Parts: sequence; C-alpha cells; structure tokens
Amino acid sequence: MIIGDHLREMREEKKLSQGDIEKRTGLLRCYISRVENGHTVPAVETLEKLARALEVPLYQLFYDGEEPPALPNLPKRKTSDEIAWGNSGKDARLLNHLRRHLGRMDKSARQIHKPQIEPIFIPNLDCKLVTLRQLLQKRLQECQEFRAALEF
Repeated sequence: MIIGDHLREMREEKKLSQGDIEKRTGLLRCYISRVENGHTVPAVETLEKLARALEVPLYQLFYDGEEPPALPNLPKRKTSDEIAWGNSGKDARLLNHLRRHLGRMDKSARQIHKPQIEPIFIPNLDCKLVTLRQLLQKRLQECQEFRAALEF
C-alpha cells in the first residue's frame, strides 16, 4: 500500500482534517496533501510527526494489520566479547603463546626498542631526503603559525 493512501485512511478514520494535522505537526496543509496524493515521499522525521498527530505508533504507518508484525527470526549477533581479537581459535593460541614467552622474559628484555626511522623522499620539500620526524615538526610548526594567525 502506498503510504500516502494509508495516511489519508487513518486521518479520515479519526475524523481529522488536513488542517487539524497541520496544527498538530506544524507541516503545511499543501505538503500533507502532496504526501497523501503520492506526489512527495516524506522523510522519517516527518512520518514520526504524522504518527504522533494521528496518535498511532510509527509502525502502523507501514503496516495494515491490527497487531504488531511478528518479528523475523534473525540470527543472533555476536557480542563485542565474541568479536574481540584473541578470544578464540588461532588468535587465542597466538596470544597465549605470546603471554607465556613474555612471562619468561626479564623486565629489561620486555622493552620494545624503537627502530631507526628510514629517510623518505618528499618531492615538494626542495627534493631533499627528510625523516618523518622532520616532516612532522614542520607540519606542527605550520599548524601553530596558523593557529596564532587566527587568534589575531
């Protein structure tokens, strides 16, 4: 069923005019007419206003029966605990293996060493090789200068 026809039927059942709906929703009477005649497709927010004005739950605008529709038998969704990495299978075995080996190590060996940053080539910076750190420092300085200019 087209939603506009259904809205008109529900409005007429409750003996309401388009003017009454206009007062209750704040929507223009001509807009309500366009929706009921199928010339305009209303947004969900508009449908919520119309449902409130007609004093019906929103689902009744889409459904012809008297009772709420039966819920479909959807598969159960996994919880965040079930989705988390390392809870099952190969990931869990790998995590357990890593924990055992870290437990055997002394504290100084557990420290992660920072690798040397390889220089990268950036053509728009005078064709020089720069490190990532230099690039980040330059961008930070540009941001600070821009922020200072905005404050004036």
